[in-house]
Amino acid sequence: MTVRQHPKNARRLVLAAIGAACAATLVACGPTSYEIPIETPIQPKLDVSAFQRVLIAGFVSGGTEDVDGNQETVRLLRSQLRTKSSLRVIDADVMQLQEIAQEQNKAASEPAGGDAPPTDRESSAPPPAPAAASASGQPLPLPQRIREEKDLEPYERLFANTTYWKRIGEEYQNPLIVTGTVLFMPNTRSGFVNRDVEQVDQYGRRHVVPVRTYMERKGFILKPKFVFIDGRTGATIYSETHREEVLYPAQQNMPALSSYFELMDRLVPDFLSALSSQKIRGTRVLLK
Repeated sequence: MTVRQHPKNARRLVLAAIGAACAATLVACGPTSYEIPIETPIQPKLDVSAFQRVLIAGFVSGGTEDVDGNQETVRLLRSQLRTKSSLRVIDADVMQLQEIAQEQNKAASEPAGGDAPPTDRESSAPPPAPAAASASGQPLPLPQRIREEKDLEPYERLFANTTYWKRIGEEYQNPLIVTGTVLFMPNTRSGFVNRDVEQVDQYGRRHVVPVRTYMERKGFILKPKFVFIDGRTGATIYSETHREEVLYPAQQNMPALSSYFELMDRLVPDFLSALSSQKIRGTRVLLK
């Protein structure tokens, strides 16, 4: 005996078969890899467990007059440390280290006086740093204006003045002191660069091709040196130097301050990694 199926039941069976086939196809063509987000901890470069406070003292800065590298760097680093470090940030006036270094150099060059008592200005002046001497035995002068890297070199002896930094540490309850130099200067460069140019072929299809073009570009170079000083002893415990640059088309008028912050954004993670543990976020691909 032959059993005749109802037309509706037949359609349901056909649809079910098609659905099963589609599901099997999806499973077979499913993803063969998975991206898993991960965080990699990085240990700090310095052991700051002995400090509860940090003083971003100030920086010897130069390069361009459009940006006050001393003020801007102190403000930025203090702001970052308040949210991304366990150390308490000391609110204090930004130190004008260039003027302080000039005073120390002047004190080192003056001949020793008699037994006359020091004036109020002399008694409050910072102790002189060990000065590099010329052939005549006099300390080498410090550049009044810092335009390039070689102008910063004579100021390095300021950071070796342990007596001065120990006195600063005593004034602020022996914190970790962060100081150094900041050079932010304009830069120009000409040459061939690769540019992506969109073209349309004879069939109306668009595609991008690299084209070498001669361009004049201008921008800035940022080169800070961070010096970490133990406020208990006045001795330097660590220092690191960074360099970043950015270039724009010559016709693009980019404000100097905007370029400064763009470059500092690249450097801040490295600076923070010296004081506190950081996490690098990324992904790992797992194959099925």
